This record gives sequence, structure tokens and C-alpha cells, in this order.
Amino acid sequence: MTDRHLRRTDLLDFDAPAIRALVAARGWAALPPFERIGAAYDFARDDIAFGYNRDDAIPASAVLRDGYGQCNTKATLLMALLRGLGIPCRLHGFTIHKALQRGVVPEIAYRLAPENILHSWVEVERDGIWTNLEGFILDAPFLSALQTAFAGRTSLCAYGVGTDCLTDPPVAWTGNDTYIQRTGINRDLGLYDDPDAFYAEHAQEFGLVRGILYRRAIRHWMNARVAGIRRGRVPAIPGGVRPAPPADVAPRAEAG
Repeated sequence: MTDRHLRRTDLLDFDAPAIRALVAARGWAALPPFERIGAAYDFARDDIAFGYNRDDAIPASAVLRDGYGQCNTKATLLMALLRGLGIPCRLHGFTIHKALQRGVVPEIAYRLAPENILHSWVEVERDGIWTNLEGFILDAPFLSALQTAFAGRTSLCAYGVGTDCLTDPPVAWTGNDTYIQRTGINRDLGLYDDPDAFYAEHAQEFGLVRGILYRRAIRHWMNARVAGIRRGRVPAIPGGVRPAPPADVAPRAEAG
């Protein structure tokens, strides 16, 4: 670990007034390091809802203002919170196959999506050991809705999930690695000191037209789907595993 794992960057703007006010109001700075990590992690996981921002390369303060994020933008916010609390961290970049997003991405848009999508997780240093943090991506109500819809299944790679232990994925901070999209990864892009360096080398392969469509229309459509899933309305994937119907519309047993 060096100072580069603690420094402020344009994206890791932990000195932004809103971030400083959050840390002060929660009293996180007074906690021991282990609890500081857990507090920042839990906030990024559940206080910031799973959702799609206008771009990956936006500052942590913008993610906080949005109140929602996906793997990359939540990672930026989590890193800013950690560094603001004096916890060294770095970014590990990957790509995932677009199949992991199927069900969240409407089928028409899914056909237009690039095969590989940028993905990242945060690595945090504690006592000289680096720990992988990925389980913060999905908020608890969203993940719970998928667990209910696919009760009895152990593996799922769709709806924003990529895990072989759906019933009890390692998403809680216990000092160990956490994961929720790991099985969707198809390429390792390496370690980066910060998201600024990562996005200087890599960008989503949307192209101009698809990028405009994503920012102005598709992501809002996706966010509406995410909100529906969180309420238990899990859309079926053509040719895929069908979710159980919501409890309020479950078929009734025949009398007699």
C-alpha cells in the first residue's frame, strides 16, 4: 500500500461537501478500521439503490446525489468513502458478458447491447491483506426479490446477478471477500489505483448512437424494470428460466 491508494482524484472527490457531511453525520471516522469499512460498504450496498446512472465515469458526489448506481458507479462512491475514512483501496477492472444483465435490459435493447460490458470491484487493504468487495452492487430488497422469484435455485446469471449461491451469496461485510456478479466475468482487465485511470483506458463499447439512446432512454427503461423487480415483478426471459409469479397473482388451487 502507498499514498496512491489514499489520494483524492477527480472521480474520488471525498472532499465534496455532501460526502464530508455524510461521513460527519454518521460518525464513521470515530469507528475502528474494520467497522469503518463495514459502514461505508453497507451504505454503498443498501442506501444507494441498484440502478443505472448516465455514465460510468462520474464523480462519487454525483453518485451520492443520484442515490443509485451499478457496479462501476457504486465502486467509485465506495472508494471515495473509504479513502475519506483513511482506508486504502484500489479498483479491479473486468468485463462481464451481457447475459448477466438480461431481464433488466429490455429485450429490444438487449439485442443492441455490446457483448461485453465493463465491470469492476473494489479491493480494500487491511492489515496488509487485500480483500475483494463486489457484493455491494445489489441492494437487499432487489436481491431478496430475485431470491424469492427463483427460490430453490442455487445459480443465476441474469437480472444483474452472477452467482452460484443465490440462496445465500457472500454479500455481507465480515472481513472476507464479497461477490454477487462474479460468475458473469469473462475478462480480467487488471488493477488500477483509481477509477480515473481505469476509464482513461476503457469505456463501454456503445458507439455514438447507442450511447445517446442509453443515456436518454434505455437506462430509464432499465431503472423502471429494476424498480419493478424490487417490488416482486420479475419479467420472464424468452427461452430462459421463468421466475415464480408474485404472491399477489399466484395461481389459486382448484377447490374440491
